[in-house]
Amino acid sequence: MMRRAVIGGSIAVAVLLTVLAGAYIWVRTAFDAAGPSGADATLVLPRGSGLNSIADALKKSGLIDRRWVFIGGVRLAGEAHELKAGEYFFPAHISPRQIMDLLRQGRTVVRHLTVPEGLTSAEVLALVASAPALEGEAPHNVAEGALLPETYNYSWGETRAAMVQRMRHAMDETLEGLWASRSPGLPFATPQQALILASIVEKETGVAAERPRIAAVFINRLRLGMKLQSDPTVLYALSHGQGPLGRELGHGDLDLPSPYNTYRNDGLPPGPIANPGRAAIAAAMQPLVTKELYFVADGTGGHAFAETLEQHNRNVHRWRQQQ
Repeated sequence: MMRRAVIGGSIAVAVLLTVLAGAYIWVRTAFDAAGPSGADATLVLPRGSGLNSIADALKKSGLIDRRWVFIGGVRLAGEAHELKAGEYFFPAHISPRQIMDLLRQGRTVVRHLTVPEGLTSAEVLALVASAPALEGEAPHNVAEGALLPETYNYSWGETRAAMVQRMRHAMDETLEGLWASRSPGLPFATPQQALILASIVEKETGVAAERPRIAAVFINRLRLGMKLQSDPTVLYALSHGQGPLGRELGHGDLDLPSPYNTYRNDGLPPGPIANPGRAAIAAAMQPLVTKELYFVADGTGGHAFAETLEQHNRNVHRWRQQQ
C-alpha cells in the first residue's frame, strides 16, 4: 500500500508538472503572439497605475484580449514593478510582450509646442495654457522677452510651470552665448539692452535676411542720438503687450505719452516689446556695418533702405504710390 501511494503521488506530481509546463509554454506563446487591435491606438496610463489596472486599461482599449496573459507574462519576465505611466502609442496588432517593453522603457508619445518668434509673453503663456496634455496652470506675469521662441518637445503629464521654466532657461542660455560673441563697439552695455533691440528688430521684419540690416539702422541711430521711431514700440504701448492692436497706427498715436513710444523718447524703450528668436538676437549683437538710417516697406514684404532723409523720402513716396 505504501508503495502504491508513492507511485500514485509521483504520477500526480508528474501530471501537475506537465500541466504547469504546458501552461507556461502556452502563456509564453500567447504573450508573444500578435494582439487583437486592428488599428493604431494611443492610451494614457495615469501615475500610480499598478499591473492589474494597466491590464484592465489595455483590455478595455482592445489592445489585449486576455488580461491574465498579460499579467502572467509580465510577472514571468520579472517586470511587474518596472512599467511606467504616461501616454503611449501602440501600433496595430502589437503583442503583449511588445506592450510590456514599451511600458518598461517608458517610450511615451512626444508632443510638440511651437512658439513663433515675436509673440509677447502674454501670448506665449496663452499658448502654454491651451497646450494639450500639460498639467497645472501657467505662471502669470512673466517678464517680456524672457521666453525663447522655438519648438519644445514634451510628454503627457509635464507641468506648464516646467515648460515656461524651460523657455526661460533657453532664453538665458541663448543670450549668454550670443553676448559672448557680440560685435565690438555696440551702443549698449548689457545683454538685456541687446534683447530690447532684438525684440524691435523681430517686430519690424518677417524677412530673415533683413534682420542684421534692420539692426544696423537702429544701432546707427543710437550712435548718433537719433530717436528710433519704431512703429512696433508704439503698438506695444497701445496694446500693453496683450496681443495685436486690431487696427493700423494713426498719426495721432505717435504722440502717445508712453516710455515705449520711440517717436517721443530717445534711446531704447525700458524693456522688450516681444520675445525675439535667436536670429533676431544674433542680428542685434552682430549687425551689418552700414551707414543706413532709414527704412520703409517696399511693397514686396521687405523694406527699402536709405542713408539720407532725401533718399528715404523718395522710398516713402514710391511706397505710397503703390498703396
